[in-house]
Amino acid sequence: MASTRVYRTLAANSEKKGAISLWFKIGSGLGTDRVLICSYYDADYHSAIKINTDDCLNVFDWRSGMVSNYTTTKKLRDVSAWYHVVFEWDTTQGSAGDRNKLYINGVQETVFTSSTDYSSDYIPSWNRDYTLSIGARNSDQYWDGNMSHLYFIQGYAYAASTFGSTDATSGIWKINTSPTINYTGTGTNSSFLKFEDSSNMDLDSGSNANTFTTGGTLTATKDTPSNNFSTFNPLTVDDGGAKTYTTGNTTVTETANSWTSAHSTLMATTGKYYCETKLVSFSGGSASYTGAATAAAIQSRSSLTYPLGTTDGGIGYYSSDGKVQKDNASTTFGDSWGAGDIVGTAIDIDNGFIYFSKNGTWQNSGDPTSGATGTGGVSFPSGMTGGEFIGFSVSPNESVMALNFGNGYFGTTAITSAGTNASNNGIFEYDVPTGYTALCTKGIDS
Repeated sequence: MASTRVYRTLAANSEKKGAISLWFKIGSGLGTDRVLICSYYDADYHSAIKINTDDCLNVFDWRSGMVSNYTTTKKLRDVSAWYHVVFEWDTTQGSAGDRNKLYINGVQETVFTSSTDYSSDYIPSWNRDYTLSIGARNSDQYWDGNMSHLYFIQGYAYAASTFGSTDATSGIWKINTSPTINYTGTGTNSSFLKFEDSSNMDLDSGSNANTFTTGGTLTATKDTPSNNFSTFNPLTVDDGGAKTYTTGNTTVTETANSWTSAHSTLMATTGKYYCETKLVSFSGGSASYTGAATAAAIQSRSSLTYPLGTTDGGIGYYSSDGKVQKDNASTTFGDSWGAGDIVGTAIDIDNGFIYFSKNGTWQNSGDPTSGATGTGGVSFPSGMTGGEFIGFSVSPNESVMALNFGNGYFGTTAITSAGTNASNNGIFEYDVPTGYTALCTKGIDS
């Protein structure tokens, strides 16, 4: 959603109650101000739910001074997870502490670096005829990440338990996709945006069917609170060049001609997984690797510059000459690949082989379904075995690399066709080998 927002002007009303519930996944922009939702009149009159530069959640109402403010002590920096935030307000309550409540993943927050409660019978900025802006303050502090199931409710206060529940087996906070909500507050401003219809991303699925405007471009995603897909993890760092992440941490760019690596947020110890890498562009004679690495290799080498395959626990398919590098040695393997080409990577953790395709053709006559024989595959390098955490990785060098982990996009560019995928987890450009799935929570659990 970077440089994109969804907005509408609220109708006048004088409600003193309300609730906002939204699920979100953090993209790029750690350490910057990022607004999830805002009710904005001008710089002196607005309220917002945002993540501050210190990565702490901040819910406030500013009216030439702070009339409500909760800033958490905990930092929200897990780019691999979906978060659920609920802000509930009711200024008719006699106790100041009951007039606004904040929940994260179903738990009410009670410890803050700063806190201010609404005064009695106050009409918050959330309940005024301002511009409701989703994904930005107004035209700045844009959100770059995912959102799902956003409720903006006026006139009725709802706790987190309305929108989610704790799974009895796993203890994980889960989404309630069909809560009972009253949308009849004064002004008919209450809305519900799922962000799931690719042909109408700003559709209001609430009973008021309000019309929203999208400024910029929203990208549909299969990544949801019910099925969490992998992305790149910007928290894994090394001493390589100027590496940046964009498009919800699915694109990585390196500009300094100094080798670096980027790795998936999710990893698995068993199973078979598939993803696609597109070399969007590169400079001069520079090139890149795509492949896999273990969590142990990433952690042990996080402060050093290296491309895939030069250390234990990593393997890379090199764009310039089509060779495979592992255990710090290069071996002839397949075709070279360049800007615009799509490389499929299939990791068979159960049998210890990795396979690479170029634009749908498996290299080295590979057969990812061959099991223990590993026909045309590359055996795992030293330091990589079943039972270890293994994920997808790339090593960009003066290049831009976009991965389709299953969302059907390379960056903001949709795939041109959809291959077959028996697992039904994710959408890919080419056919997913039988028995393989996207690296996502449902895929890992299958």
